[in-house]
Amino acid sequence: MRTDFEYIVLGLGGLGSAAACWLARHAGRDVLGLEQFELGHVRGESQDHSRIIRLSYHTPGYVRLAKRAYESWDVVGREAGESCVLVTGGLDLAPRDSRIPLAPYMDSLRAEDVPFEHLDAAEIRYRWPQWAIGDDVHGLYQLQGGIAMAARANAVHQRLAREHGATLRDNAPVSAVRSIGGEVEVVAGGTAYRCRKLAVAAGPWSNQVLGYLGQSLPLEVTQEQVTYFATPHLKDFAPDRFPVWIWMDDPCYYGFPVFGEPATKIAQDAGGKVVTADTRSFTPDPANSARVRDWATAHLPRAVGPELYTKTCLYTLTPDRDFVLDTVPGHPDIAMAIGAGHAFKFASVIGRILSELSIAGATPTDLTPFRFDRPVLQEANPVRNYMQ
Repeated sequence: MRTDFEYIVLGLGGLGSAAACWLARHAGRDVLGLEQFELGHVRGESQDHSRIIRLSYHTPGYVRLAKRAYESWDVVGREAGESCVLVTGGLDLAPRDSRIPLAPYMDSLRAEDVPFEHLDAAEIRYRWPQWAIGDDVHGLYQLQGGIAMAARANAVHQRLAREHGATLRDNAPVSAVRSIGGEVEVVAGGTAYRCRKLAVAAGPWSNQVLGYLGQSLPLEVTQEQVTYFATPHLKDFAPDRFPVWIWMDDPCYYGFPVFGEPATKIAQDAGGKVVTADTRSFTPDPANSARVRDWATAHLPRAVGPELYTKTCLYTLTPDRDFVLDTVPGHPDIAMAIGAGHAFKFASVIGRILSELSIAGATPTDLTPFRFDRPVLQEANPVRNYMQ
């Protein structure tokens, strides 16, 4: 069995599968991907049918990254012969005095020449009468918002990686990572592998990997959940009739038209309890479920119906909720990505960036906001703000 590779990827969820794909497009058989569980497992952050993809973000830098995300998904979709993105339009809506104001989103879109519409409540109700909102609400509608097809996208990235010659090994938990003689050694599944460059996309296990390197970050892992409601009004929420949406306030809620199940999908963002990757449960939190149902009943009543099911997942949150996309301090041959609970829309481009850092040591994307050594990540007990 081969144990020496140019590039190794740790973690084959959304970000790691993308990294394996983009690396394999360049290096083929010299790429190894390692996953501690079975491929497609539900213990992390990257499964389920859908994630929101959008250009609307609170800083111009994120908007630029989102543009490159759409371009990267398009490259992958054309090569695979199947799209990973379904465009439905995207609606961000909020009270005028919201905890998450819409103004920075609109300013960022204007700065990056991205067209959008600023809608008052009457116009929102006219276009989508499914909404039950007061006149104090306004919204931002952007035509390119939609669904990143999570499970399909992971499978596509993995298939393309293999077609380019990469080896993907699952059920191979990592027990050591160390730099040795200008190379990186990774012990996984009882086998020691060597590589020139390592890309880490370990999600809630990130600090476990960093611990092997004498590093840690002030991350917080939370157990989140989404609920599929078997609404009796499925046609009203078809993807060609209803957009993906985010309610920008605290609490923040988000949801999808009917996709993947005969149901709508609604959830609270960052509403889960703090856990660890190894102690989390798969049991939904009844209080979270009640908040979501009560809010949806008040604001989107026709979307609500019997609960088809509620599914849990994990967020790996940085204090400022910005990504980590950088090489590990003291280890320039090890690049790491941490998605901060909102990365799947960027999965393909983050994988692409990891490949660029591994192959060339540089990327055309400005990674300044995502540096490992930014001040908030150096604090032992930083103030946490997950509303953005």
